[in-house]
This record gives sequence, C-alpha cells and structure tokens, in this order.
Amino acid sequence: MLGKLARQHDPNVLVGFDHADDAGVYQLSAEQALVQTVDFFTPIVDDPYTFGQIAATNALSDVYAMGGRPLTALALVCFPDKAELEILERILAGGLSKMIEAGCTVIGGHSIRDEETKFGYSVTGVIHPKKIYQNEGAKPGDRLVLTKALGTGVISTAIKKEKAEQHWIDAAIKSMTTLNKEAAEVIAGYAGVTPGHVETAALAVRSSETRQPDASRLTPGAAFAVHAMTDVTGFGLIGHLREILLASNVSAALSAGKVPILEGALDCIHEGHIPGGLKNNRDFAECAVEYDPAVPADLRTILYDPQTAGGLIISTPEGQALTQALQQAGIPAVQIGEVRADAKPRIYVGR
Repeated sequence: MLGKLARQHDPNVLVGFDHADDAGVYQLSAEQALVQTVDFFTPIVDDPYTFGQIAATNALSDVYAMGGRPLTALALVCFPDKAELEILERILAGGLSKMIEAGCTVIGGHSIRDEETKFGYSVTGVIHPKKIYQNEGAKPGDRLVLTKALGTGVISTAIKKEKAEQHWIDAAIKSMTTLNKEAAEVIAGYAGVTPGHVETAALAVRSSETRQPDASRLTPGAAFAVHAMTDVTGFGLIGHLREILLASNVSAALSAGKVPILEGALDCIHEGHIPGGLKNNRDFAECAVEYDPAVPADLRTILYDPQTAGGLIISTPEGQALTQALQQAGIPAVQIGEVRADAKPRIYVGR
C-alpha cells in the first residue's frame, strides 16, 4: 500500500520505508539525527505488568537495531470502557519499568476506548548520521550472528490455549523482557561504560549547547564492523533475513542446527500450537528458501515463527570476535550462517 502513495522528497530523510528498515532516521545536523519508530499490539501474556514490559521492550528494540539511543517515548493505549482501570495502571507501570531501564523518558501519550486492549509506544532516539545500521549493506563473506533464541510466537500461542508449561513461559518472558540495549552497546563499543558516563552522554545529547557526544570519549573499545543489522520480530528469522538480503543484493546460507531455540518451542510445534503469523510468514517467504533434505520439519517451521521483542541479527565480517564479545557480556549470541554472493535460492538452509 505504501508503494501506491505519493513520495515525499526531503533530503534530511536518511532512512525511510524503502527497504523495510526498523525505524526512520531524520538528520538534524552533521553530527546528529533523530531515529523514530512506533509499535503496539494486543496482550500475549496474562499478567498486565509483564505485558507492559514486553510491549516497551519491543518498541525500544527498533531504535537499538538502527544503532540509536532512545530518548523519549509516547504511550499508545487502547482499553475497554468497562475493564478495571487497575489493569491499565499495571500495564503502564510495567512499560515504565523498562523505559526507565533503557534511560528513555515517557513524556505523554494518547488513549482511546476499544473493545480489545492494545498497548505500545512511539519512541524517539538519537543517532549519528554516519553510524546508522540498516538492512542494506551485507557483503559476501559476512557472518550472521543472532542474539536471542527463537520461539516466542509458538509459546505465546500455547499460552493462549493454556497448554504451555510454566518453565516454557518463564523462558519466553525472560527473552521478551530483555532489552537489546546491552547487545547494541557491545556492537557499538560502549560495553563497560560506567553509569556516570552514560548519564553524561544523555545530558550532552539533551543539551542545547552540545551536539551528540564524541563516542571516542565514552567508548572503552572500538565498535565492531557491522554491514547490516535488524531485529527479528513479526516476520520471523527468514522474513527479516530476507529483507537484509534483498536490500543488499546478496544471498545467505543458514545452519538450522545452530539456530538457538527457546525451551518448549519445538514441543509447541509438535503439538500444533502454530500462530497464524507463522503460517503467513511461511506462505510469503518460503519461495526464496531451499532446504537440505536432512533439515527436520520442526526446525524448518521455527524459522518462520513471529517473534515479539526478538533479538538482533547482524551481518558482520567479525563474526567470531563479535560473538565472543556478546557472550562475555552475558548475551546468548550464536553464529548461524554466512552471507554469499547473489544467487537463487536467496536462502539455503542446511543442517
């Protein structure tokens, strides 16, 4: 539908919706740009506070995926007229807890009455115009690194059917409430910055007298080389990887056996707890995929699972070094494949 709309031409728009990037980027100066995104959805867990945390984590993720730092957020609320307001209070409190963890200030929002609860945020951050991570740019020889396990979609479906085991739920919630903040900091070279330095950076960004702080004064180590990056959310691993490959005019090979999977996710597939989004993702993207015959059906299926607040997928020439740095920071990153020259099929999935 967006392709049917009249195109706006603004030279300050550095990233629009041309390549399905995670957020828009608008340049303010030679050293500073805004990064903007919005995301909201219906509850996927029963506990209101946890739902708020998940919604906030998910909304913040797109800013981190672009290489930006979130500054402010506006809450988006749809809530039933006859529902208990205490539930909404808990949702808002859960979301706020994650915004505080991210150092992102909630400055307002908008609410409407709706028969179905929906919640999320519009998030604005800052980014250096020359340090933007986009879908476009992956190069043959790059390694593909994934920072979170797959499976939140099928487990959430099992939760709705009251068929999920508690330890499955716990693992999925932990994943969906873990910010991509620390992973983004490792990638950018900010890992190990003390809270005082982070606060100094935030104040410098907000100051009318100072442009975006010089990263070299805040960074204990050099940033890793990243050619392309996105987060894995509603379109699943295959869908979001496909966006990178199309934008970069390359192909990729995945090792299905190396893809991290949440405990219980394959059990959910075996028991038929398949969300509609997974089926839609598969119908749309599987035409670009070829499998090694040895790849079992359940591993093929999980690659299309729609994720909520999923991890980052990174195309980098420093695959081993970046993976080790992420793991040392407590992030369960794994190398899952490599980028190849443009070819058909676009994605080859081996065992």
